[in-house]
Amino acid sequence: MEHESSILYVPVNALWHSVQHRFAWDIPDHVIMALLVLLISCIVFPLMSRKISRENPGHFQQMLELVVSGLKGLLNDIIGHGGDRFLYIIGGFAAFIFVSNIFSLFFFLQPPTSNPNTTFGLAVCAFLYYNYQGIKTQGVLHYLKHFLGPIAILAPLMVFIEIIGHFARILSLGMRLFGNIFGEHAATGIFMGMLPFVLPWPMMGLGIFGAFLQTFVFIMLTMVYIAGATVVEEH
Repeated sequence: MEHESSILYVPVNALWHSVQHRFAWDIPDHVIMALLVLLISCIVFPLMSRKISRENPGHFQQMLELVVSGLKGLLNDIIGHGGDRFLYIIGGFAAFIFVSNIFSLFFFLQPPTSNPNTTFGLAVCAFLYYNYQGIKTQGVLHYLKHFLGPIAILAPLMVFIEIIGHFARILSLGMRLFGNIFGEHAATGIFMGMLPFVLPWPMMGLGIFGAFLQTFVFIMLTMVYIAGATVVEEH
């Protein structure tokens, strides 16, 4: 069955309260899991980078090069020429979300992305980033001009609609990722509790596919938002 908390929740909070006595609150489990994702990334990726070789690339390097080239191709196709300059932010989102989603395959861990605080945090980061890039590329006045719409008399209404539409993107990104990962994790826990010796492998395959799919959807939408914010119209 699905666990209410990860195996690290109790020992981490016990350590937390042993080193400080000022704050009585516990560290939330999704924060612990998110920090674990960052720790794994900070250890695994640098270690793997030492094995990169131009002459004799290994299987991991070939897979990584395929992923990077695919992301660059998507960025250039969606954003346009030079879109691969956003590879670092998109790659960061992809790595964090995918590893977080993969946690759902382990009964003793909890995926950080099954908590809305994590998914909405990611959504807010994407929201702030694409608006920042839009202002940086077009300038404040020219970027805000797009909120007025093409007809001057309808500008007050269009500003309201555009603001609602942009903030709705946070809701869309956050709820989509949270709902799918939470639902998959809960369903996996229920079915594996009912038939633990029959379903584990098929459910693990479904979980890996779901982890990849939800990561792809998040970064794809982020690319689309960046493209919409950074496009410069020619007059």
